[in-house]
This record gives sequence, structure tokens and C-alpha cells, in this order.
Amino acid sequence: MRNRAELLGKLKASPGDETLVLIVGAGINGIGLYRDLALQGVPAILIDKGDFSSGTSAAPSRLIHGGLRYLETGEFALVRESVIERNHLVRNAPHLVKPIPVWVPAFNWFGGAFSAALRFLKLKKTPGAKGILVVKLGLVFFDWFGRATRNMPTHRILSRAASHRMIPGLADRVCAVAEYYDARLVHPERLALELMKDAEQDCPQSMALSYVSLQKSHGRSVTLRDEISGETISLTPRLVVNCAGAWADAVDRNLGIDKRLIGGTRGSHLVMRRPDIAQQLDDGMLYFETHDFRACLVYALDSELILLGTTDIRDEAPDDPACSKEEIDYLFKVLDEVLPGSNAKEHEIVFAYAGIRPLPWSGASATGAISRDHALHVFDADSTRPYPVMTLVGGKWTTYRACAEQIAEAVMKHLGKAHANSTLSQPIGGSKGLPGDQPGLESLRAEISKESGIAESGIAPLLRRYGTAARDVAKTMSSAGTQPLGDGKYHSGEIRWIIRNERVTRLADIILRRTLLPFEDGISAGVVDAIAAIAAEELGWTDERRRAEIEHTSVMLGGRYRVRALTPTSSTPPERN
Repeated sequence: MRNRAELLGKLKASPGDETLVLIVGAGINGIGLYRDLALQGVPAILIDKGDFSSGTSAAPSRLIHGGLRYLETGEFALVRESVIERNHLVRNAPHLVKPIPVWVPAFNWFGGAFSAALRFLKLKKTPGAKGILVVKLGLVFFDWFGRATRNMPTHRILSRAASHRMIPGLADRVCAVAEYYDARLVHPERLALELMKDAEQDCPQSMALSYVSLQKSHGRSVTLRDEISGETISLTPRLVVNCAGAWADAVDRNLGIDKRLIGGTRGSHLVMRRPDIAQQLDDGMLYFETHDFRACLVYALDSELILLGTTDIRDEAPDDPACSKEEIDYLFKVLDEVLPGSNAKEHEIVFAYAGIRPLPWSGASATGAISRDHALHVFDADSTRPYPVMTLVGGKWTTYRACAEQIAEAVMKHLGKAHANSTLSQPIGGSKGLPGDQPGLESLRAEISKESGIAESGIAPLLRRYGTAARDVAKTMSSAGTQPLGDGKYHSGEIRWIIRNERVTRLADIILRRTLLPFEDGISAGVVDAIAAIAAEELGWTDERRRAEIEHTSVMLGGRYRVRALTPTSSTPPERN
């Protein structure tokens, strides 16, 4: 990838040139649109006031899911779309999207049928209890929607005895478990980055810039601000697409549009060191109903760590969201409801994160009743703003591609061009040329090992992270260093490859988004210092800049993300109500 300085220089050198499309917000929906337009041969400029995929897109449950619970609110079209998109993503990005069995425990057989019917008929908004027969009926629709693109097993119902044999710690009152398959998104930010790379390979005129914000609209132009240097840039777009998610209303106001569209809710997750629960869950996920009729989940990340989530609290302050003590207590309580005696403790948390869902503004009293579907609002050009603005409300990881395609079709229509190419079956990033069988993967691993001189055991994690791009990573490692960082999950040469090839601007970009170090409990003060030293050398940072980056990243990890190894003893993580 071209580096950020090169792209900024090109943009500054031609301030009067007309830009076809300006996309504001480089979360998954903005990046999805960027990728779709590139496949049509339409160059776009994509900007974000932070790093790529650093807002809500960095804080999901890390699932690509069919949205089973949306059936009870009658959102059949959304569920159908979700199931189809899930099946294609498993094929298009197999190194990053993996099938996972999902277990839905039920506490009775017949409960919730009448209530579910009322919600389906829009006569009741608040969620309620669901017995196993209601869940089974939903799964029948679920399997039907995905029949044409099916690449995972259909559902089945496990008896009480079979359920407790499979998960011995289940609550005694669980009468049966419904099993179906969804998919786990191993590294969301990396999938987003690979889509961005694909876009720029297909359309080299496209430019994606992090840490660039939209400040205001003036006449035919907009003013952008480089958040690193403070410099401003003038741009003349034919069309602006606002994909800023939870920040969409603020961006619209900067464009002279004063209309409330977003009513966000906060979702928080905890990564915990609980080998006992990880052993019980093995490769599956518990998707369970809580005492307040919400849906929560827990699954194992490896043999030691689990992911527990999520909350759904009204919150319209998207900057620096953090998981509160109240949310932690809630998640511990609901975990104990389904796995009695789990007795979760705060010291078991190794990483916590939160994000604001960009849901449509609604007066619904129950957050679970707010639609998770996406909608595009079009604001036509007028005398003060001679270009139209399209603002996206909603959108989620699973359906990002379909959402982007729908927006791209509207963009192409405005530009007077045909939307001729679909991304539906396009392989993503490192999935291109990746063998689909174990013998093929083993052969590729051996081949890369022989070329690079790195042991096959060291190539295996690279293939899992980068797919076929592991060959380039290994080549850089063999020449730039294989020294392990911390517990050896990452190596010095790999970090150098990331900095050289993935448009890194700040230290936190590497630690929080280009790697999984904090998420996998592999971060420490020593690792932060070592990565900062590499970044300073590669990016030409002064000692002052290096120290500032270390301080900024360490404070954020210890506070907002509750990384215990970096939490100052004199302070506690921020609390949110």
C-alpha cells in the first residue's frame, strides 16, 4: 500500500480537482462502499478522523451471524440477507471467518409462543421469554433462508440429557438446547484492511486516509483537517457519502444538515482468562436468554480465554466508550444464570471493550426493539451545498457487503453510470489462492517455510492471520528479524511488515488493530516499548514522539481497555453509567 504521507501529498497538490465521491467514515460500511466502487472503476476518497475500523467496527461480538433473534421482530428480509451474506463470507475470507456451532439453551418447551406471535405481528415491541419450540420454529426459517448457499450443517435439537453431557456446567433448569451454525470473525480490523487493499489494487486512483476529519462545507468545497499535523485541505466533491456511524449526525451538521438520525446504544464485551469455561465450550458458543429477555453470548477464544458479551445501553457519546462497572456486574450475573457457579471475578478480565451501535433514533423503550437494519437517507443538493449527501443509518458487520452494494448502486445512478460488477463472490485479501483443504495448506506452509527459512511451526500462525499474504510477511521476517515479542505471538520482522504495508500512523494502530496482542492477552509494557522502538525506526519518529505514543497507548490500554498489566496502581478504569 502507498503510505499516508504520499497520499496526503497527492491530495494537497491538486486541491481544485473535482473528486467523484468522498466517503466519510472508514468503518466496515465505509470501507465496504470504497471496495465496491473500486470494482466499478469509480475512484473515491475515504477519510476517517481516527484509524481505519477503529470505532464501532472494532467493537463487535466478532461474529458473522444470521441474526436469529431478528425473526421475532418480523425482520425476515434482514435475516435472509444476513444468512446469505454469512455463507458467502465463509467462502470469501476463510482465513478470517470460521464456522462455529451455536447452542441456544431453553428453559421450557412451550413458553413465549403467544408473545412471539404478538411481536411478529408488530402488536408488541418488548422481547419476552422463548421456549424451545419457538426457537426451533425460528431455526426452520433460518435454515430455509440459507438453503441455496448452504455451507454449514442445519439445526438440531438436543435433549436435556444430551445438552448436559455436552456442557456439564449448564443450569439444571435448561430443558433442551437448539444447535445451529453461524461464523466467528477472528480479526475484524484485518478483514476491513484487506478489503481496503483490494479496493486500491482494483482502482489505484482511490485513496484511503486515516486521521483526516471533515470540518465544514463552503460553497462547492469541503474542508478536511489532518488530525496529525493540523493542516487543512480543500476538496471539491460531486457527492458525499456519510458512513460515519455513531458520528453521522455530527458529520451531517458540518455539511449544513441539521436532522437527528442516530440513537446509539453501547455494547460492551469482556475477554477473560477462564480455562474451565473454555474447556466446556470447546469450539462452540452459548447464545442464551437473560432474566431481562436479552440475548448474551459466551465462547472460547482458545484453551484459556473466553469472550463474554454483550450489553445494550442507550449511549450517544461515541468518543472513547468504555465498559462500566455496572456492565461488568451485569455480564457476570447473566453468565451465572446459564453456567451456575461460574463466579466470575474482575481480576480474570484481560481485555474489555465497548462500542456505540449507530442505530436509528427511536422512542422505543426497549433497546432490543430497535431495528438493526440499515437505511440510506438522501439530502439533495441545494443553493448552499451544490452536491448531494447520502447518510447511512445502521449497518452491521454481517451485512456490510450487501449494504455497500445498495449504496454503490445509488451512487452509480447519481453519477450516470451502471453498477456492473458485484462483490458477492469476490475473494477477500489473503483468501486469494488459499487452498481449501488441509493437504493444500500443509503444502503451502512447507513451501513458504523453505523459501523463507522459517520453521513450519512459525509459518502456521502467519497463514491463519494473513492467508496467502503470509508469504510476503515471512519474506520480510527472514530479512528484518524473527525476534519474538513478549510471549512470542508476534515477531519483530512481522511488525516491520505491518508498518511498511498497512498504512500505520500511530502506535495504537499496530497494537490495537493490526495485531491481536491485547485481545489475546499478549501485551505488556515491554512489548509496547519494543513495538514503539520499531515504529520509531520505520516511521522516523523523534524520541519525543516515541515517548508520547507509548504514553498515549499505555494509558488507553490500562484505562479504557482494562489491560491489567498496564493499569496504573494510582488510578482505576473509567466508569460510565
